[in-house]
Amino acid sequence: MNEKTLKAAGYQCKALISQGTGVPVVFLHGFSYTSDIWQRISVTQLLEEKKVPFMALDMPYGSKSDCTPKTHDPEANVAVAKEAIESVFNSEVPVLVGASLGGNIALRYAERFPVRGLLLTAPACALEQSLLQAYSNWSFPVRVIWGSEDNIISGEEMRTLAQKLPNGKLVTYEGADHSAYKNDPDRFKRDLFELYVAAEQM
Repeated sequence: MNEKTLKAAGYQCKALISQGTGVPVVFLHGFSYTSDIWQRISVTQLLEEKKVPFMALDMPYGSKSDCTPKTHDPEANVAVAKEAIESVFNSEVPVLVGASLGGNIALRYAERFPVRGLLLTAPACALEQSLLQAYSNWSFPVRVIWGSEDNIISGEEMRTLAQKLPNGKLVTYEGADHSAYKNDPDRFKRDLFELYVAAEQM
């Protein structure tokens, strides 16, 4: 795994990158985190062991991210993700893993560009009207993870989201909070690989 500074859509952002063969996985962190969170829960090490290509990207929306300049504009963040993915993986279509605000950016990305699958932990603002109109056209697998003790995103919203997705499934982590992947990283890794296998078959 290499750490690089990528230039994308007028921004410079840190990225953790591992090349390999097959469908790449791209990680988008939440507002209060950075790409390092995926290292801390050792999901990047697991992907390295399995020779799965991946990129964990610091994003301009992150309060602590190594990214300049910063912006909360969703269009700019989608553009950064798109250019970064193309610069690293060329025309390969990725699986996106997004947490909270990163989940919202992943949904917006999938609204506009091809993806093989989405693994989302409590994605923010997932029932926005513009996104709702896109969901019925999605055939790729989507897993929505929600912690039962999440006090930011409601379970009702996540259930509605999963129901709106033709190939969507809600996975509840009992006792977990908003960052459910941190509470049960082993389960998160299993859920990622279940989704990844389904996405490879698309």
